[in-house]
Amino acid sequence: MPDSNAFLHPDAIRRISRMELRARHLVEGFLAGMHRSPYFGQSIEFLQHRQYVPGDDLRHIDWKVWGRQDRLYIKQYQEDTNLRCSVLLDTSESMGYGRGSLNKMEYASTIAACLSYLVIRQQDAAGLVLFDDQIRRRLPWRSQRKHLQAILDSLQDVQPAGQTSLEKMVKEVRDGFTKRGLMVLISDFLGVPAESLKTLKGLVQAGHDLLIFHVLDDDELDFPFEDPTRFEGLEIPDALACNPKALRDGYLESLQRFLDAIRKQAGNLRADYRLVRTSEPIDAVLTAFLAARLAHLKKG
Repeated sequence: MPDSNAFLHPDAIRRISRMELRARHLVEGFLAGMHRSPYFGQSIEFLQHRQYVPGDDLRHIDWKVWGRQDRLYIKQYQEDTNLRCSVLLDTSESMGYGRGSLNKMEYASTIAACLSYLVIRQQDAAGLVLFDDQIRRRLPWRSQRKHLQAILDSLQDVQPAGQTSLEKMVKEVRDGFTKRGLMVLISDFLGVPAESLKTLKGLVQAGHDLLIFHVLDDDELDFPFEDPTRFEGLEIPDALACNPKALRDGYLESLQRFLDAIRKQAGNLRADYRLVRTSEPIDAVLTAFLAARLAHLKKG
């Protein structure tokens, strides 16, 4: 069996242009490396037997009954989908930065596509919110295959623009998604004061679980620049020409304070927080998601 990590890495998934193909390849490759399919919370209870008819799935035959009665019966189940997962995706202009295989927007959209594909594949319900300083697109919770395609099409068309604001997004999401669910926020949080994350408390108070993927490019985390460089703001009209070597230590100190503040606010919200590099293989991101979900289920 080929190593699934070979195409789960950003260098490889860049070659898959259509979001639907990218999500399918990533998720199926990820699941192929697992011993069993991930559990998101779907409750399946035995309901009754009915007699087998040609064409029924043989996997549902109750062989114990056949052994006792020499007749084929099918097990029927009552399914109760109790996971509703919405991806809240920051589409502001700073998300368009990246010098690697995928920029932040492409990487974050791929995470969103994979999670949506994975959730609906489990017969649970997925939703999507695209936002900058206001909500640009909102798709409700649905579990149908055609809804998945609508999510993937929306992600395929994303063009980063505007500035990030959480306040309007939180209010509309809280009012629009009234049933409890899992909210997965994906953002670089650049230009967002860490204190403003307190507004996410509105989602927690409404009963939603909150998972945060903080997506940053390697350049932003490592500041590898050495030659004289002109830095231009993506969400503000400022520019700075400088010698990066003279700024590196100060930049990294400021970055660490920023990351610590974001992480602290996430902790105050009791949200699961993951810092993600755009060079990080997608299977690591999916594993973090599943681990956080499983931990929550065990607590519940």
